[in-house]
Amino acid sequence: MTIRLVMITHASTAATQEARFPGDEPLDVRGLRTASAASMPRRFDGVLRGPELRCAQTASAVGLDAVADPALADLDLGAWRGRTLTELEPDLGAWPTDPAAAPHGGESLTALAERVASWLLGLPGERSLLAAVTHPAVVRAAVLHTLGAPLTGFWRLDSAPLTQTWLTRHGGRWQVRETGHRLGGRDTSS
Repeated sequence: MTIRLVMITHASTAATQEARFPGDEPLDVRGLRTASAASMPRRFDGVLRGPELRCAQTASAVGLDAVADPALADLDLGAWRGRTLTELEPDLGAWPTDPAAAPHGGESLTALAERVASWLLGLPGERSLLAAVTHPAVVRAAVLHTLGAPLTGFWRLDSAPLTQTWLTRHGGRWQVRETGHRLGGRDTSS
């Protein structure tokens, strides 16, 4: 059976606009306005979202009644929340190049990738159309898992606010259908 999954990145927040690592923050005015103007015209068999406020607000603004799923939580950046890469440069160490590193006291990219892969494998096997409102890090991890690509490619994938990535699973194998389209843009899910 085939599963079609659209992963939607949350709309912009103050941290997105300021290039800071986010905490559990709301959408900014621009993000709320953009998300409210977008919509998901399809009906889904299930809609999930990250547990953070920005995912809840994005789902609501685009008209999706979503259930929080802890597996869709953002990458835990521990002590780095609220700070910019520029502020952290002396403390980054091997983090940008070593997926197992977690110098911030939070989650490593390896742990994130394992969490997302486990979530994908645990999705129901029957024919369904699912939506997940989540974070760029979760989308990147899902795409790399689907492609069988190494985590060293994590920072080379772009997942902008309020974009959609379509994955399909048939016969136990995931495929990337498309990624990076603005929500409300081209819909090739059928």
